[in-house]
Amino acid sequence: MRRLKVARNIWLGIENLLLHKLRTFLTMLGVVFGVGSVVAMLSVGEGASKEALQQIDKIGIRNIIISSIKSVEEESQSTTRSYMSIYGLTYDDRLRIEETFSHVLQAVPVKLIRKSARLAERNLELRVVGTTPSWFELLKREMVAGRELLEIDSKNRSGIVVLTEFGARRLLATENTIGQRVRVGGSYYEIVGIVKSEGGMAGNIQMPDEQIDAYIPIEAAKERYGDITTRYTSGSRERELVELHQMIVEVDHMDNVESVAKGIEVMLKRFHKKVDYRISVPLALLRQAEATKRTFNVVLGSIACISLLVGGIGIMNIMLASVTERTREIGIRRAIGAKRRQITGQFLVETVVLSTAGGLIGIGLGLLIPWMITIFAGMPTVVTIKSVILSVGISISIGIVFGLYPAVRAANVDPIIALRHE
Repeated sequence: MRRLKVARNIWLGIENLLLHKLRTFLTMLGVVFGVGSVVAMLSVGEGASKEALQQIDKIGIRNIIISSIKSVEEESQSTTRSYMSIYGLTYDDRLRIEETFSHVLQAVPVKLIRKSARLAERNLELRVVGTTPSWFELLKREMVAGRELLEIDSKNRSGIVVLTEFGARRLLATENTIGQRVRVGGSYYEIVGIVKSEGGMAGNIQMPDEQIDAYIPIEAAKERYGDITTRYTSGSRERELVELHQMIVEVDHMDNVESVAKGIEVMLKRFHKKVDYRISVPLALLRQAEATKRTFNVVLGSIACISLLVGGIGIMNIMLASVTERTREIGIRRAIGAKRRQITGQFLVETVVLSTAGGLIGIGLGLLIPWMITIFAGMPTVVTIKSVILSVGISISIGIVFGLYPAVRAANVDPIIALRHE
C-alpha cells in the first residue's frame, strides 16, 4: 500500500511539473549544469592523475634514478683548453650503495656514449647505453623482435647490440633486422633485439631511455670506449672522465624509497667533494601528482558546488511560488481529510523529482563533456562510477534540502484561509 502511495505521489508530482514545462526546464538547468560540471571535472582530474601514474610507472615507482652532472666548478673550468672534466658517479659508488643499504635490491650501472652508427649508406647518431640485463627488468619496455641483453653477454664482453624501434627503422630500413651487423664508432655489433623506447619527460624527471639508444653490455662499453670521452667543437677539444653516467637503484618496497634516497644522498655527499650528481625519485613525483590532483578536485569541486547551490536556490524559489499558486488546492485537500505529512510528502516528492531529473540530465552532460575534451583537446579523461553515484546523491540531496522548507510551509497553511484564497 505504501509503495502505491509513493508511486502515486511521484506521478502526481510529474503531472504538476509538466503543467509548466518551460518553468520546470529552466528550474532544472541549475542542477543540470551543477551535476554535469561535477562529473566532468572529476573525470578530468582522474584522467590527469591516471596519465601521471602511467608516466611514472614507466620509470618505476620503486626505482631511484641517480645521474652524473657537471658541478658549478667543472662548468667554469671546462673552458680551459687543456683541462679534463672529472665528475660523476663511480664504480665504487655502485658497490657502496648495494652493500650499505639493506633495502636496496640492486643498483644498475649505465654508461652513455654518443657515437655515429653506419650501415651501408645510412648513418645515424646513437646514444650507446652500456648496461646490464637488469636494466630491462627495472624499466619494462616491450620487445619488438629478438631478445634483451643476457648475463653471458656481459661476461663474454660480446659485441652485440639491442636497438630501439626508432633506430632500427632509420638504420635498417628494408634490410633484415636480427643478425645484421652495424658499425658504431669504430666497432662492429651484431643486432640481437629491437625494443620500444619511451623517451621524454615524466613530470620533472627525464626518462632514462631515448629513441636513439643502442644497448650493449657494460663490460663491452668499458673495454671498447673506456671512461674518457673526447669531443671536438669549433677547433677546441673537450675531455671528460666519467665512470658511470647513471645508476638505477631498485628498492625492495615503496615505503622505503624516500628513506633510501635520503641515505644515498648523505653517502654521496661524504665521498664526493662536489655536487656532481642528481637524485630523482619517481615516487615523490607520484605524491606530488596526487597532491596536485587533490587541490585540482577541491577547486573544481567548489565551483561545481556553487553551481549546485544556485540550482537548489532556484528550486526552492519555484516551489515557494508553486505553494502560493496552489494555496486553494492545499485548502481543499486539507478540508477533505489530508494530513500535514501528506501535503509535505507531495511537495517534497515534486522537488526530489525535479532535482533527480535534472541530475540525470546533468550526468548525461557530464559524460558528454569529457568525451569532447578527449576528442578535441587530446586530454585523457576517466569517468568513474564513484563520480556518477556522487552526482546522483547530490541531486537527490538538493531536492530534499531545498524542497523541505516549501513543503513544510505548504503543510502549515490554514485550510480556512486557503479555501478563501483566490
